[in-house]
Amino acid sequence: MAFALAAIFSAIGPLKAQQATDAIAPEIATGAQAKPVVRAQNRMVVAAHPLAAEAGLEIMREGGSAADALIAVQTVLGLVEPQSSGIGGGAFLVWYDAASGEVTTFDGRETAPAASTPELFLEENGKPLSFFDAVVGGRSVGTPGVVALMEMVHQRYGKLPWAQSFEPAVKLAGEGFAVSPRLHASIAEDKGRLDKEKAARDYFLDASGEPLAAGAILRNPEYAETLRLIAKSGADVFYRGPIAEKIVEAVRRHAVNPGLLTLEDMAAYEVKERPAACAPYRDHSVCGMGPPSSGGLTVGQILGMISHFDLAALGPDDPESWRIIGDGTRLAFADRGKYMADSDFVTMPKGLLDPAYLKQRSELLRRPTALAEDEAQAGEPPWDKAELRLDGISFEIPSTSHFVIVDDDGNIASMTTSVENAFGSRQMAAGFLLNNQLTDFSFLPEEGGEAVANRVEPGKRPRSSMSPTIVLKDGKPVYALGSPGGSNIIPYVTNALIALIDWKMNIQSAFALPHLSNRFGEYQLEAGTAAADLAEDLQALGYAVSVDDLNSGLHGVAFTTDGLEGGADPRREGIAVGD
Repeated sequence: MAFALAAIFSAIGPLKAQQATDAIAPEIATGAQAKPVVRAQNRMVVAAHPLAAEAGLEIMREGGSAADALIAVQTVLGLVEPQSSGIGGGAFLVWYDAASGEVTTFDGRETAPAASTPELFLEENGKPLSFFDAVVGGRSVGTPGVVALMEMVHQRYGKLPWAQSFEPAVKLAGEGFAVSPRLHASIAEDKGRLDKEKAARDYFLDASGEPLAAGAILRNPEYAETLRLIAKSGADVFYRGPIAEKIVEAVRRHAVNPGLLTLEDMAAYEVKERPAACAPYRDHSVCGMGPPSSGGLTVGQILGMISHFDLAALGPDDPESWRIIGDGTRLAFADRGKYMADSDFVTMPKGLLDPAYLKQRSELLRRPTALAEDEAQAGEPPWDKAELRLDGISFEIPSTSHFVIVDDDGNIASMTTSVENAFGSRQMAAGFLLNNQLTDFSFLPEEGGEAVANRVEPGKRPRSSMSPTIVLKDGKPVYALGSPGGSNIIPYVTNALIALIDWKMNIQSAFALPHLSNRFGEYQLEAGTAAADLAEDLQALGYAVSVDDLNSGLHGVAFTTDGLEGGADPRREGIAVGD
């Protein structure tokens, strides 16, 4: 039985930007409420919380660029959506420079402390730690990169004084904000871990030890003071001053699970500008983040393989579309697991996006049924210098945030930002949560005497699936998007691109599309949506299936002949706003 999507799209109607916060369409097949397409002419912000989106828009109204607005959005998100991102975490930014027409990327990923060894997440008996035994405490904390990234981008592209962009978050932290239903639910779900850490317990739980209720006013004067210091003295105070000292103290003095981070690690941190990883798809160029993110390469691999099939003719209702997409994703994930890691430390195949290689891989998809497990293996892309690599054991838990900003000059920021797991390491310092991004490394450093590409090494950046993306056509931007979701970020973004390019959906319809994801053999179908109706068809094709909560947070902007169109995932509380 095919699953019909037409009802989803008819439920989503266009509205003006000023109507975005007060108009809600009927419920759609995602199980969430539909959101309108938001239209604007001059500038737009799409972010995971209304307060963050509005803060970024206000900065641009004051004459700021997308770089200035980025600071406001990130610092407000770290306050109102702390379970997902913040200045204690890291980020990847894909930037379109309207003046030059060039796309570049900024790597603000966390780094492993200099004292780290490949055995960081092994027990004394040599077995990997359980995930949360590794996460909670200081062991999982890498050197945060967000503040350095904000400063570098501001120095390059900012228009307003550095301090001005911090004002919305400073004011909000001092006056307080209403706890959202999503933040309340996140606190409640994590209560058994948050309440073991004093600073987090005191901040996120009420006097009786219960999660802060939705609507409760939460103030954070310590965070406000931290932001004032950064606004006054720049990133240096974060990496070499009193804030750095508080971070290191929280990490190293944890009673049960201390970490290795030092003041020297903080002072040594550097943001890296890297070339965008761009791949052709139909008549578009899809540009994303290269290593240490696997996002741009893996999205590009999937699109390169499925480009040899007419998905437009098949459409979103045909199980054959999802067989091609699902097995293309499996093949790309096999290459991802074996080859992709921080390219500053690991030699990677030069040909992961080579068209001839991807065409060869696509021939594996020319069959009537699902690939068997032994057929969905890593390929042999062209190398400059071959190295044997193994997949390892790593975890990626879906707690992240994505936002897109377009300014008056046409500059675009597409940024995915994260503390990794919900509430990161659960450690707080100077009013904000610290990341647990080191658990994105493989816990198992080797197998059979062979090294795992994504093993822990001093100064190395853990592999990520974050996939901030900007799509060009004829050299001009047509889409900017991304999502949270752990390693499911890659299929979320890829499937949205297929919906936009092949199935000609508007950006809001593409983000409302029910999720189907097959990374490792089992087809995940989004619970409570029409995707679950496809289970019987996929089983007939040879797939094991599961029905799961697949909670994306797709946010993006489409560039049309009539102006900007913003879309925000109906599964979360984000919005698009613009002028």
